[in-house]
Amino acid sequence: MVRSIDRRKFLQTSASGSIGLTMAATLPMVGKSVDKAQVPVGLIGMDTSHSVAFSKYINNHDNGFQVTTAYTTVSKDIPSSYQRVDQFTEELQGMGLKIVNSIEQVLESCDCILLETNDGRLHKKQAEIVFKSGKRTFIDKPVAATYEDVKSIYQLAKDSGLATFSSSGTRYMSKAQAVRNGSIGKVLGADTYSPVSYEPNHSDLFWYGIHGVELLYTTMRTGCQRVRRIKSGQHDTVIGEWENGGIGTFRGILSGEKGYGGQAFGAEGLTDLGSWEGYDPLIEAILQYFRTGEAPVPPEETLELYAFMEAAKHSGAQNGAWISLDSI
Repeated sequence: MVRSIDRRKFLQTSASGSIGLTMAATLPMVGKSVDKAQVPVGLIGMDTSHSVAFSKYINNHDNGFQVTTAYTTVSKDIPSSYQRVDQFTEELQGMGLKIVNSIEQVLESCDCILLETNDGRLHKKQAEIVFKSGKRTFIDKPVAATYEDVKSIYQLAKDSGLATFSSSGTRYMSKAQAVRNGSIGKVLGADTYSPVSYEPNHSDLFWYGIHGVELLYTTMRTGCQRVRRIKSGQHDTVIGEWENGGIGTFRGILSGEKGYGGQAFGAEGLTDLGSWEGYDPLIEAILQYFRTGEAPVPPEETLELYAFMEAAKHSGAQNGAWISLDSI
């Protein structure tokens, strides 16, 4: 198993992501310019509701982009993929998208890519094809099914001279963004929550716990040193210790009322993190990334939040033992 020293080396060589972002910001688009009207956007993956929601928003607003072409795979061992792909494909066809038979055909006619494939196991192979084309790419959650593949995808992007990014929409909840931007001063701790469900072929929290963990990292940023996990029939809780003394917790809700939110504790105030506000703010962040090539989420932050979830998996397997992020 590749140890997390690889993550540290990645961060050191990318100078906390700034080198990769600078390179991507100056790369010309392959094909048409992002300055032209209606830049064509390609969709890889039609087996998730995000494909429809993102395409509708982009195509129904005057933002200079149009989702035009789509390709999909179907994972026959994931019900949420094979049970819904026909419905979503029909909706996308009704919106006028051209359905093609390969990723290469999407790349021929599109300048920017939404990698929406439901199954994270396929993302590494798909991303590698796209990165070689030089197209700016948003990778929907989860980045991959394993932590090893998450690291590999970001390394592939870096080797290609591209910035890529992935994020849950919870990152763009307005109160969470305000905290990140200093509304309560230095953040001393945060407690976040979201529903959680598990997909057997993915590292367990990657599948849906990502929503609450993304919110936690939006407020706390990087610097977690170790985690421990406590799981019961109603909740799945992960406690993290940050290097600055901060404590962050994620509560995955297994039963009862479901929702997304949390509390943040700062040197200058306390605040509720609000509730889910829909996909629109995330999509706007994606479009801004397509325009500039600058990833709004630093690669080291995404790598660490996946390391947080992977360490939590190991802690759960060891009856709640503390697990260092540097040990995975």
